Formats: sequence, structure tokens, C-alpha cells
Amino acid sequence: MDLDRRVTAGDVAAAAGVSLATVDRVLNSRPGVRAVTVKAVQDAVERLGFRKDVFAANLARSRQYRFRFLLPHLPQNSFMQSVRREVDMGALRGLDERIAISIGEYAAFDPVDLARCLIACRHDGTMGVAAVAVDAPEVRDAIARLAADGIAVLTLVSDVTPSRRARFIGPDNVAAGRVAGTLLGRFLGPREGHVLTVAGRMTLRDHAERRLGLAQVIERDFPNLSLLPVAEGLDDGAVTEPIVAKALREMPDLVGIYSLGAGNRGIAAALEAAGRSRTVVTIGHELTPFMREALLSGTFDAAINQDPSDEVRRAVRTLKALADGCDDFHPDPIRIDIYLKDNLP
Repeated sequence: MDLDRRVTAGDVAAAAGVSLATVDRVLNSRPGVRAVTVKAVQDAVERLGFRKDVFAANLARSRQYRFRFLLPHLPQNSFMQSVRREVDMGALRGLDERIAISIGEYAAFDPVDLARCLIACRHDGTMGVAAVAVDAPEVRDAIARLAADGIAVLTLVSDVTPSRRARFIGPDNVAAGRVAGTLLGRFLGPREGHVLTVAGRMTLRDHAERRLGLAQVIERDFPNLSLLPVAEGLDDGAVTEPIVAKALREMPDLVGIYSLGAGNRGIAAALEAAGRSRTVVTIGHELTPFMREALLSGTFDAAINQDPSDEVRRAVRTLKALADGCDDFHPDPIRIDIYLKDNLP
């Protein structure tokens, strides 16, 4: 057989010695086929490496997919706005594959509102949901209720565990926190002092996991550094600025800052107002337009980045695969990139 040619259902029928209609019944788990015949078809499928062309079959049936993305309402958060733009673009790309994508917003950091939005997807024809999650019992319960209805839920960017979510689409956030810890420790060298961690909310699992990774590395490799309790800035620059300003006033030995989420404008403003933007090593996340400026000016020393376009594309592909019954589809973690002012794209 020509190895460059795609194996067809006809090839499977010929190899198994059955009709094309019988192959179709076996592939789609329809009744009325003898066990010995099912085994013959399955053996031929495995031997030939046949993969069902689900896309063509769905077009033939005029099937339409309906997916929903649930995003927090954070109009000042550049990264979340990037995610929203990528979802809008994904909706346009999906038209060719009969994929309808809609966006719903919930009150940021509010698990009850996110749970409400999830439950609403049970009765509007949605086939799969991708949600930037809040790690809370209400959200886990809502996910379980959708799963019981056969609606797959993906967590995007930030995870919920343990839960019945089908997949997580995002980076290894513990590893990202370890990277931040290594960068801080290496940049600071033998200097001793305190490191301030600024989160949005610690109910966001990505923030909690990043803090865990940071603590692991600091404790293991950099005993000259001490971590302060986490400050929650709600991913809002107006909230983070006074938090950081107070820490800078009260702690002359504050030598490092790790921003787990957004609110970086406030952190930069506090550092600049205190005249310490070049003496405090500051690490943040996501290469937003502001972060690019902060790296170039030297206010931030490094940014750990995840690609929202890659995340959204993988989420759509995964939702479609699960809707098609491909339960063994498991996307790889999103890659972690490190940017300094010297390697900005």
C-alpha cells in the first residue's frame, strides 16, 4: 500500500473482508454486527493505522458545534483582554468547521457568579465550555453537574482541582513559579533581604501554584532570601500601588518583588516613586504592551510569558475532539517563555 496515501474505510473493509457498511457500523458502535466481525474490523483498523475523518463525517451530517468561553470581567487586565481577542478570532476561524463560539463574562474572582454562568450552559445547547477558573467548591460542583450532563468543561489559564473538568489548558504554573524563584535568586546573588509576592487573589489556582513554586526554590537554593506573606492586589494597579509603596517604606531590605498576575502598573509606579526601580529585582508575568515598556525601562527585570493564542487554539481543538468522542486527546502544557529586555520579540 502507498504509505503516502491516507488509509480509508474502504481499505479497512478490504482488509477485514467485510462491506463498507459493516465497517461504518463498527466504527460508530452501531448494533447488529457479530462479535467476530467487530474484532476483524478492529484488527484491520489497528493494523492499517486507520483514523476516522471525523471532520468530513460531521460536514456530511451538517453538524454544528457550540462552545462557550467564560472569562472574568477585567477590562484593565491586558492579558485577559488578549485572551478575549483570541477567542473572537477563534470564533471567526471556526466558521469554516461549523463551530459557533460565544463568550460569557463573570465577576472577577467571584466563584458564585462563575458557577452561575457554568450552570446556565446546561440548558442553552452548549456542547463544551472553556473557563478561566476560580478554585472554589461552588465551581467544582457546577463543573460536576455539567459533566453529568455530558458537557465537557476545560479550565483555561487557571485550573480547578480536584474536579471533573475534562482538561486543563495552560502552563505548568508550579514550574513558572520555580523559574521566577531562580531568576530572583540569580539576579540578587549574595544580597540578603525580603521578597514581596503580589497576587490577584489566592483563590486563583495559577497564582497559588506559582507562589508554591517560588517558595520551593527560595527555600531550597537561596537561604539569603525571606518571603513575605502574599499581598492580594486584585490584578488592579490602583490596589497594588499602595501595597507596594507601603512595603518599600517599611522595609529597607526589600530586595525583590514577584508579581503573580496583573496590576503591574501599580507596582512599577510605586518602585519609581520610591526611587528603587533599579535596586529591587522585579519579576512579572505576561508580555503585555506595558510589560514590554517596563522591561525596556528596567523597572521590571524579567517576564514569564504564556501564549494566549496558543491556549485558545488548543482549547477549541480539545473541545471539538471531546465532542467527537476522542477521549484520548490530551494537549501538552503551554510553553513557558522568559523575556528580558534583550530578547523581546
